[in-house]
Amino acid sequence: MATIHVDGKAYEVDGSDNLLQACLSLGLDIPYFCWHPAMGSVGACRQCAVKQYKDADDTKGMLVMSCMAPAKDDTIISIDDDEARDFRESVIEWLMINHPHDCPVCEEGGHCHLQDMTVMTGHDRRRYRFRKRTHRNQYLGPFIAHEMNRCITCYRCVRFYRDYAGGGDLGAFGAHDNIYFGRHQEGVLESEFAGNLTEVCPTGVFTDQTHSDHYTRKWDLQFAPSICHQCAVGCNISPGERYGDIRRIENRYHGEVNRFFLCDRGRFGYGYVNRSDRPRRPEWRDENGHEPVTLEVDAALERAADQLRTARRVIGIGSPRASLESNHQLRELVGDDNFSTGIVARELACLTAMNRLNRETGVATPTLREVEAHDAVLVLGEDLIQSAARLGLAVRQAVLGRRDALAEQRGIPGWNAEAVKTLGQDTFYPLFSAYPTATGLDAIGETTWRLAPDDIARLGFAIAHAIDDTAPAVDGLDPAMRDEAGRIAEALLAAQRPLIVSGGSLGSQAIIEAAGSVARALARRTRQAGLTLVRHEANSTGLALLGGESLEWALKEIEANRADALVILENDLYQRLPQGQVDAALDAADTVIVLDHQRTGTWEHAHLGLPAATFAEGDGTLVSLEGRAQRFFQVFDPRYIRPETRIHESWRWLHVLKAGLERRSGADVTLDEVTRACAERHPALAGIVDAAPHADYRVEGLKLAREPHRYSGRTAMRANLNVSEPRAPQDPDSPFNFSMEGYNGFHRPRQEVAFAWAPGWNSPQAWNKFVDEVGGHLRAGDPGVRLLAPQPGDYTYAQDIPSAFTRRDDAWQVVVLPRLFGGEETTLRAAPIAERAAPPAIILAAEDVQRLGLAEGEAIALETETGRVELPLNSSDGFPAGLVGLPSGVSAGMVSGTWGWLHAAITDQGDHAPGVDRPPRNDHQEDRP
Repeated sequence: MATIHVDGKAYEVDGSDNLLQACLSLGLDIPYFCWHPAMGSVGACRQCAVKQYKDADDTKGMLVMSCMAPAKDDTIISIDDDEARDFRESVIEWLMINHPHDCPVCEEGGHCHLQDMTVMTGHDRRRYRFRKRTHRNQYLGPFIAHEMNRCITCYRCVRFYRDYAGGGDLGAFGAHDNIYFGRHQEGVLESEFAGNLTEVCPTGVFTDQTHSDHYTRKWDLQFAPSICHQCAVGCNISPGERYGDIRRIENRYHGEVNRFFLCDRGRFGYGYVNRSDRPRRPEWRDENGHEPVTLEVDAALERAADQLRTARRVIGIGSPRASLESNHQLRELVGDDNFSTGIVARELACLTAMNRLNRETGVATPTLREVEAHDAVLVLGEDLIQSAARLGLAVRQAVLGRRDALAEQRGIPGWNAEAVKTLGQDTFYPLFSAYPTATGLDAIGETTWRLAPDDIARLGFAIAHAIDDTAPAVDGLDPAMRDEAGRIAEALLAAQRPLIVSGGSLGSQAIIEAAGSVARALARRTRQAGLTLVRHEANSTGLALLGGESLEWALKEIEANRADALVILENDLYQRLPQGQVDAALDAADTVIVLDHQRTGTWEHAHLGLPAATFAEGDGTLVSLEGRAQRFFQVFDPRYIRPETRIHESWRWLHVLKAGLERRSGADVTLDEVTRACAERHPALAGIVDAAPHADYRVEGLKLAREPHRYSGRTAMRANLNVSEPRAPQDPDSPFNFSMEGYNGFHRPRQEVAFAWAPGWNSPQAWNKFVDEVGGHLRAGDPGVRLLAPQPGDYTYAQDIPSAFTRRDDAWQVVVLPRLFGGEETTLRAAPIAERAAPPAIILAAEDVQRLGLAEGEAIALETETGRVELPLNSSDGFPAGLVGLPSGVSAGMVSGTWGWLHAAITDQGDHAPGVDRPPRNDHQEDRP
């Protein structure tokens, strides 16, 4: 700690900070542009000048850039000094010489850090009367719009994109007063984190292109605290709504999870909420498959109750993309013995194993913030940028942390970004990874192996044995692999905080057990290790804790006539199992009731469809991959703008269904009641009650506001329906109002902040006002509660070690490879994500391509016992021979088993691959490899 004196007042601050960060943490306002708490200082903009004095006797002082000056003990500065204020005003005037002053039409208007700083410095007159410099803008893809003329040359964009996120296709071109930030030529930004430029940029150079299509000022958006549903990381988000549509998603600060940044799937994948073809009213389809007819709620519930009441047995199929409350209510409706998680058996076994290992290895699961502090990383069976992108970004910061360690040894403060970068160069902490293909972190990895799943597991078990010789040895291990295992073990033991990362992306429980064995071995040698296990979907962890049978079990019960009714919760079964298998079960059921917010293949087979709420229209609880239970809150009431809709949360539908089944009144139920019932019913989920404030939470006697205090136009929003404005919707489920009435300040600490705003701070930089220190934690504590923690006990090693993978002449092993864009069911329904997704392809090893006489890009068909898909061929030099890589999102029902046949076929039967003489095909002939 250090004592600094600011304008005659003494303050205690963190002596490792610079003066700018120290003052901002104290709540003092200093304008700045180039500095960012996640990226440090470069002193590029000169906007944060203050007057610093040598000692108490110094009356003259000198101007210093506060972002480049350490907060040393007894430092004396003045923010309000006239010379400092005049200097800051002149700086922003120069920075804005070429700025177009287009605030009324700029999409950053009202959300703009440049506007905030201009007001803060007092610059309000434009004296420059000459021609402005202009630039041509670039097309940067479906996510980001480019307006280079607004640039003030703060360098934040390239520092984030290249140094922090590792992108290589955005740069600074030119010199002096004519610098251009963009790509060397037009094209889609390649980084999976490019969307953060919209918040990193302090002006309107990089804006949200998806927001442009239905633009609304920030102060006219309605917000709620929410959780990203597009993967299992659990990032906190602030969705903004207008006219019943989500208009944009912004990062919501969480000191232990995402902090300042989101991945692009989480930021831009919201389009499925706004689809015009969504079901909005209950639909009934008779057994003859006629076109569905819409029903009123009471009629729909009566039909549902009649059907369920006459059924011999009802099976409930849950969903890992639905809330805990909804899954719990379904389980209560059908009974414990009749509930399926809606997850295929193979994945469910992996999830159960991961939950067990999180408790039984003796190693804790680090938060994303803690991940960044680890100094050696082993990744087994995961391409983190594709399967859990925000976790991958955190691992990248951990590997780059070697630079900070070197700087600390030489007395260079960590915030001095360019000095740290220059010193570190290409020096990294060790990162070891094993995966069948190249991954997004290979560029900073020390060693990477392209291995089949069984060989990845064998490598992991060998590392565990090298760390602790009481762990089982791996028989028949290749000597080179044994040496590598020993080298990795030495590196992990030499580290102070080693991290093991694995997960279920490849569907291999052996890989997960191998990661657990390495963690167990490290736990016996060090208590600073971490174990992070990646799950696939938003609530995979929570649903595995809730418990239930596999999806295959549910369908077999129906097919075997041991049950005759199905209730399916927010789950498209065709995305999980082969079409024939799903068709057989749905056709065999006398009653199929589906609750969902999308028209899926499963919905089209329903006798009764009930329109469910998305994350934007409902409340609920999710459990992230680190075991953190977090609450998401309803952003808007769908009936306010569209009174004809009958959308409700699934847990509310199921509550009324159960009441109707039992012939009792379906009195309304609140979120708190359902959450409490779920916690009481399932001891593993007992902590979810404390995941967020209850509905009766108040600040200064007020509920919390969903809308900024300048929100306008509410009276006119429904004028086409009725000139009389109805009462704002009432929310009994949360402490939030559907209006601007309520508390939205930062003086009273609270965990659930719908949107970041403070007087004078309209941009995302306003989050600095809500934290205990800049870059720290929310002052009321970060939201959520951890459910998984190591338990005391005698940790035993897994004994079932797979045999080495061997290529077979008569079969191929199919591995499904996750994709950030195009690999997730709901976001693929968003047009920008579909546009950004790379064309899917089947991956084969280069030697297999040559052996089969195929050609790059040739259309081939992959056929297993349960399905067939035809895609272009992508050959890979490092890909293991004997494997077939299939991209997620196009692989539904293809890999219910491990082995399947590959049929090489030419789409145009008149053509053939070079060097291959193929006979003519007919409908009954197949080409065998």
